[in-house]
Amino acid sequence: MSINRREERAARARRLRVARRIMPWLLTALILCIWEIACRAFSIPSFLLPSPSQIIAALQKYAEVISDNALVTLITTTIGFAAAVAVGLLGGLAIGASAFVYSGVYPLLVAFNAIPKVALVPVFVLWCGIGAVPAVLTAFALSFFPILVNVATGLATIEPETEDLMRSLGATRWEILVKIGLPRAMPYMFASLKVAVTLAFVGSIISETVASNSGIGFLMLAASSRFEVPLVFAGLTVIAVMAVIAYVACDLLERRMAGWAFRGRQA
Repeated sequence: MSINRREERAARARRLRVARRIMPWLLTALILCIWEIACRAFSIPSFLLPSPSQIIAALQKYAEVISDNALVTLITTTIGFAAAVAVGLLGGLAIGASAFVYSGVYPLLVAFNAIPKVALVPVFVLWCGIGAVPAVLTAFALSFFPILVNVATGLATIEPETEDLMRSLGATRWEILVKIGLPRAMPYMFASLKVAVTLAFVGSIISETVASNSGIGFLMLAASSRFEVPLVFAGLTVIAVMAVIAYVACDLLERRMAGWAFRGRQA
């Protein structure tokens, strides 16, 4: 009897995993079908809202131009995001390791994060000129704050009992940070990576629409000036796909390196 129950639970778990995997695809297909039907039923002109079929046609027609500009956006976003990870991780370690530094620096970081990053693009242009560098800096400025704050929070919230136990065993402050603080901060860090990577794409697109001669943002701006709305939506689609792929990559890395923190959720 118990064997049958275990088999039933295992089968139910398998069905649940399959349903979780196909649910996003089913929901996306449903939204696209409703979108296509609405555009055809109400005769919505393409310069207001192109249908999915028109967007796909634009993707095929301008495939070479889109791929070239998408590569530029991907490179600038990757560089800005990698710099944000490095600075956020090191800064979070430095801030989280000291309560004194945390209390002094954190308000300044909040003030910097409150600045609209669009307002920084002209400053980056004055410093670096028009091109890829302002896009990298904008991607960095948008994405480093979540990483830094989450790493610092993970280190700053080590239980006092755990620290007292480690000190009683002769551990130094550095050993406590490395052996206790870093593993504790890993779930926080990977959660922030999934947020920061999407913000990095936002930063690149913002800068490309203002101060660049290439990239998906520049392509969308040029297409909108010519009222080629299907091409604009094709650019949006490419950005969404790249952001989803980057998010999935961060999620897989999280499962690989910090899966122990989500045993209950996986069960």
